[in-house]
Amino acid sequence: MKVNVLRLDHRRVRDARITTHVCLTSRAFGASKVILSGDEDKKIMENISDVVKRWGGDFEIDYVKKWDKFIDNWKNNGGEVVHLTMYGEPVQEVTNKIRESPRDKLVVVGGSRVPSKVYQEADWNVSVTNQPHSEVAALSIFLHTLFEGKEYDIDFNDSELKVIPTAHGKRVITRKKTV
Repeated sequence: MKVNVLRLDHRRVRDARITTHVCLTSRAFGASKVILSGDEDKKIMENISDVVKRWGGDFEIDYVKKWDKFIDNWKNNGGEVVHLTMYGEPVQEVTNKIRESPRDKLVVVGGSRVPSKVYQEADWNVSVTNQPHSEVAALSIFLHTLFEGKEYDIDFNDSELKVIPTAHGKRVITRKKTV
């Protein structure tokens, strides 16, 4: 099962930091790709591509103008849609069902206002608490629950930089990237 993330309604001026964090979290927690909708933001796309180059992995970032057509195509090609919302079914109660299906997943992370079509088209509307909070927090908790903590063991062997865990201080090694 491949997991992609669709970031709805990115606003270049207002959302650069949060959208960057959605991308970084998606990559670190095991998603294969982020698709941005809303404003096309080449700067974020270049920054995330640079992170992948330096820190490794097969992660991709792309842009779609029409998110609704993208969701329709995703579903028509056999994929399933998971919408993260505070109004959905509790993550702890529904994730096993989501994981049981081997079909690829598109995790939809909202923007300023999520259109009702997203709720209707989603195979699952999933909540990480029923309280207002960050979409980045919801995404990380959902991916952690979906992958059952296995994302901790992702090996980014093809990285130029690698953090060596230490109790104190910082230790980063630079290595020649293999092609």
